[in-house]
Amino acid sequence: MSRQLIISLLVSFGLLAFTCDGNAASVPESKEPIKIALNEWTGQNVTAKVLGGIYESMGYKVEYVTAGAMPQFTAMQEGKLTTQPEVWTNLVGEAYPKALETKTIVELGLLGLNNYEGWAYPKYMEQMCPGLPRLEGLIACKDKLATPETFPKGRILAYPSDWGTASAKLVAGMKLPFVAVPAGSEGAEIAEIKAAFLKKAPLVLMFWKPHWVHAVYDMDWVQIDPPYSDACATDPKVGPNPDTTDDCGFPQARVVKSAWVGMEKQWPAAFSVLKNFQFDGTEQGKLVYEIDQKGRKLDDVVAEWLKSHEGTWKPWVTTATASN
Repeated sequence: MSRQLIISLLVSFGLLAFTCDGNAASVPESKEPIKIALNEWTGQNVTAKVLGGIYESMGYKVEYVTAGAMPQFTAMQEGKLTTQPEVWTNLVGEAYPKALETKTIVELGLLGLNNYEGWAYPKYMEQMCPGLPRLEGLIACKDKLATPETFPKGRILAYPSDWGTASAKLVAGMKLPFVAVPAGSEGAEIAEIKAAFLKKAPLVLMFWKPHWVHAVYDMDWVQIDPPYSDACATDPKVGPNPDTTDDCGFPQARVVKSAWVGMEKQWPAAFSVLKNFQFDGTEQGKLVYEIDQKGRKLDDVVAEWLKSHEGTWKPWVTTATASN
């Protein structure tokens, strides 16, 4: 039996890896658990569990820690969290860049999601508001979006408060006749989408893709001009309102992988896997659909994906263990 075949067999059972010069190195390198952050939405949970499943196949002990979008970086800086594999950079304010500045956490590249965020609306609203998808059409339709709490202004369903205040900033910056009302959770947003489509009621909400919602419900995005620029966020002279900032479209997130700086030393093979880890938004959306729409268990859906996509993730393990 060839040495390479032995290595492949051992790696596949998560028992052993070899360095390139032939020295044996035990994987897992530490008995301490790798702690992976779980945030408030299903897509991130899927990403976290897929990564965790790969680690478990290598023999690592994995713990999942529920963490808020902002507090997670403090925990990661202190080594209480090992990694957050799906950071949406536009949802975490200054917490993430400030954590990077301390050099106690590191960024390991893009996750690979084909992502977009903005104000979404049911396509049927274009019959009620013929000016859509342009922002001017939305403004003309504000009365149809007004509620007793927001009248005479229209209601925009914003992200949960813990995800930042992008909608409120845009409303203020562009002096729009709307009130940004935070949703309680991702589930609350989805419930409103379902209810709106059932009644063919008007709804505009801050939302994102990839998400299974777009495979089930016909939705479109409000077109906001000018598009976002860093200057628009800081210089009142940029954008249509000369006395405000944030009077342009939404910033689009970089969706990145981040880790505690000590991960590379304590679990070098796992760190290598994380660097190479990619998760396509279409694949994520399929899994989220199975969980949120069909009511299946997260762990079961992830386990099936890992089994049927070994050709995707096992090369990351082979690379990591061969170089460790």
